[in-house]
Amino acid sequence: MRRAIEVVPRGTWPLRRRTGVATLDFDNRHRRRIALATDDGVAFLLDLPEARVMNAGDGLVLETGDVIEVAAAPEKVCDIEAESAAALARLAWHLGNRHLPVEILPGRLRIRDDHVIVAMLEGLGARVARLEAAFTPEQGAYAHGGEGRHGHDHGHGHGHGHAHDHDHDHDHDHGHGNHRHGHRH
Repeated sequence: MRRAIEVVPRGTWPLRRRTGVATLDFDNRHRRRIALATDDGVAFLLDLPEARVMNAGDGLVLETGDVIEVAAAPEKVCDIEAESAAALARLAWHLGNRHLPVEILPGRLRIRDDHVIVAMLEGLGARVARLEAAFTPEQGAYAHGGEGRHGHDHGHGHGHGHAHDHDHDHDHDHGHGNHRHGHRH
């Protein structure tokens, strides 16, 4: 099976030979190792040294040097609008407080369709439109240089003098640079 061993950003690989396109939803564009296939059915193994977020237009470099282009698959999403920028910021706060992936677009937010979250947002005054579109959420403040690193890393020695007790489930890297982020420490 062909093996993709590197992700290169869009616009940096046009001189390499494109050997196909893989249209992937967001979950499959945030991986380290998984068997995938191009849109024309050619199987390949994504085998990266660490999990990466792959954006539309990025290239997956095969061991041969050929590249498979990444495309973003349409997903069931909701676009969220509000009566003002302040109201939209308030909605963004509520989404962030729930550790939900959010894509920030001009004048609106985009989340995956979730009836419980939609009901909450509408209760807060949001206008919500359900649609199928590509979903590319923000990578977060701790994504380190836009490389798309995620992975809850608490192997740090910055000396809080206490244990970490996280009673919720999330998958992102805090990096912990002496900041407050709302969980119990």
